[in-house]
Amino acid sequence: MTAFSAAVEGLATDIHLPAGDGPFPAVLVRTPYDLTRHRAEARGWSRRGFAAVVQDVRGRFASTGEWHPYTNETADGAATVRWIRRQPWCDGRLVASGASYAAHCALVLALDVPEDARPDAVIAAVPALGPAETAREASGVERLLSRAGWWAAHGDRRGSDESALDKALDTDPGLLAHLPLTALPERLGRSLPSWAGLWRHHDRGRLVARAAHAGLPLLAVGGHHDHFTDETVALWQAWGGPSARLLLGPWRHGLVTAPGPDAGPAHRLNLGELYVRWARRALAGELAPGRHGALALGGADLWLPAGTHGEPRIRRPRLLHGSAFTADPDRPVRSDDLTVPTDGPPDRCLLVTPPLPRPLDAVGPASVQLRATAHTPSADWAARLVALTPEGTAARLAVGVVRRAGPVGHEGAFTVDLGRLACRLRAGTRLRLEIAGHHFPAHARNPHTGDDPVTARHLLASRREVDPAGVALRLHMLPSRPTPTDPAQEILR
Repeated sequence: MTAFSAAVEGLATDIHLPAGDGPFPAVLVRTPYDLTRHRAEARGWSRRGFAAVVQDVRGRFASTGEWHPYTNETADGAATVRWIRRQPWCDGRLVASGASYAAHCALVLALDVPEDARPDAVIAAVPALGPAETAREASGVERLLSRAGWWAAHGDRRGSDESALDKALDTDPGLLAHLPLTALPERLGRSLPSWAGLWRHHDRGRLVARAAHAGLPLLAVGGHHDHFTDETVALWQAWGGPSARLLLGPWRHGLVTAPGPDAGPAHRLNLGELYVRWARRALAGELAPGRHGALALGGADLWLPAGTHGEPRIRRPRLLHGSAFTADPDRPVRSDDLTVPTDGPPDRCLLVTPPLPRPLDAVGPASVQLRATAHTPSADWAARLVALTPEGTAARLAVGVVRRAGPVGHEGAFTVDLGRLACRLRAGTRLRLEIAGHHFPAHARNPHTGDDPVTARHLLASRREVDPAGVALRLHMLPSRPTPTDPAQEILR
């Protein structure tokens, strides 16, 4: 193998070439997270016959210029692809690959550049599709903790400090509770001019809409415990290229196994090897047309075809307490704590189902239908679904948050989407449903005044009522034990 560095339009670039004369197909990774962290990955590609090109995006680490997230990646990526194809070691074929922000860099090459600068295939893992998708849920509620952590670590700086937010929280545990949220940079003690601008992005769905016109193969990889699971699935569903593959495992955003009983030995895949095998078939035109893929069934140590979908089932949980409660922003329901207070005035409506008489496989979207009242002009409704095992442990299954504005004190009927489930629920499991006004610090607190939560300086408590008879939990259950599949077979077919 041969490794060397270059500067492409002022962008620091590492190139790893396979042994032999070439030319070779190329794989391009454009990253804001330091190209040196990708050297093992690049060597893996080159050992398998690919010219691996890894580049720091503009303004990050060794690249020149200023760092403006989601701004320069289309033009810079197109210039880099053209440069690669002019090199004697490249045979003209190119795969764009990346995870998180680097997946955005790969996708804009597939969807936004002239044809001569497009890759021939794209691998997008846990894709951070754009500022609007990363800043808010589809319902519009702000993803506070994840964005504060990312901006503290990477925003408006050439390097990174992955632990920046954790260190600040150690000093001031109430850091994210201070108002307004736009003043976070001052509390972190450094300049973050792009922080306030992040929240002005509302153009959600642009890349997914463009995906319908894609003309090349896609491999989308995500995790059931990732922030961006829904975006990953939406990208795969919308993709209009000759083939689209989806792999969803029991993983968090870093494609590592989430804590808990979800993952089994069958869920441990060599993703790098799978990427290489898929890339070879994609470049050779050997992938079957259409959408295929595999999803892990948590708690069952098996994989299912990506199109597997249960039948809708309505469950009506029993009220434990809190049909009337107060959503108090001074003591919000915590996103990082599954314990439920047993004393004091209720801060949430708590419901539970009877124990399951037999194991059930929940596969597909989940949602909660509510009839409820808020006594403030604006209100968030957070629904958290928790599995209570026969042994008494609690595991979060899903969370959804919606924001509603309407006449004060007027009962309304609405639905809170909980995302997708793919898990086996053991016999004896009870499902606990919590309906609250906050899910903090994962999500910003609604001030209940109608003001923007990002710029609000004053918060009000919000009295709520939930009609227990109007609560319905909608799950999709497989009618029988599923037939497992081989994830590699589904991805490479």
